[in-house]
Amino acid sequence: MNGRDPFVSRREALGRLAGLGAWVSMTARATSGAVGLQPIARRAIPRTDEALPVIGLGTWQTFDVGRSAQERAPLKETLHTLVARGGRLVDSSPMYGRSEQVVGDLAAALGIGEGLFYATKVWRTGRAEGVRQMEESFRRMRVERMDLMQIHNLTDWRTQTETLKAWKQARRIRYIGITHYHEGAHAELERLVRTGDYDFVQVNYSLGERAADARLLPAARDTGTAVIVNRPFVEGSLFRRVRGRPLPGWAGEIECASWAQVFLKWILGHAAVTCVIPGTANPKHLADNMGAGLGRMPDARMRGRIQAELDVIY
Repeated sequence: MNGRDPFVSRREALGRLAGLGAWVSMTARATSGAVGLQPIARRAIPRTDEALPVIGLGTWQTFDVGRSAQERAPLKETLHTLVARGGRLVDSSPMYGRSEQVVGDLAAALGIGEGLFYATKVWRTGRAEGVRQMEESFRRMRVERMDLMQIHNLTDWRTQTETLKAWKQARRIRYIGITHYHEGAHAELERLVRTGDYDFVQVNYSLGERAADARLLPAARDTGTAVIVNRPFVEGSLFRRVRGRPLPGWAGEIECASWAQVFLKWILGHAAVTCVIPGTANPKHLADNMGAGLGRMPDARMRGRIQAELDVIY
């Protein structure tokens, strides 16, 4: 299915774009130095051709905070920065403690709810429990229709897939997907991706975890399945590997100003990847991550050069 998203009317789409445009304009004026920011690259969701910014935001651990203004202030600024720099996708899960609630509250406080692409997960066994949990996610994130609902770590995927299909048909959700964070699940993810039942697959993939290269990413490309990449920094281990090392001169060839941008651009150099979701509670780190969505992406030769550099360090 190509063209515009069948679950968004022209009026709704224009309203979203107008709201997002107004927010970006407002935040650009309010944020020092933000005027004239170049928007980050976008890639099409294969099933609909809807354009999605290539850098999103993960909320595992980082958004699981209490209600105090002090705890939430940096997260509010992080969401502000995401949208001001052209991002949309925010990924969460009921497994992530209070993260869904925090995302919903802060998006409402900032007035950016209509501009975000909300992605969360169902993480229950049994139809009734899955439905109950998804209804709670809708309430916490303050949405009437979820952009993307994913089956978390393939938990009871047979049962939950049937529910997700029904909810998509009823237009309660726009896209459905499956996720995992570990190489041991890649074979099952590949098998399910090849059924064509899922619009998205979310998987771990990075310079430190390259196994998805072998079969899973090609399967996603072959079936027109969008790919969200989690664990891009392998929980910070990539930064520990390069600690104290200056950025190589060749980083300028792909317009990278930090190791984080090198790591993210290596992932985005794979044509099957739609969006990468590094998690952070630090707005400065988020701004740095967003820089990976700008400028030249590495070709196969440069990706090999980056791999070789990290392999030597390791």
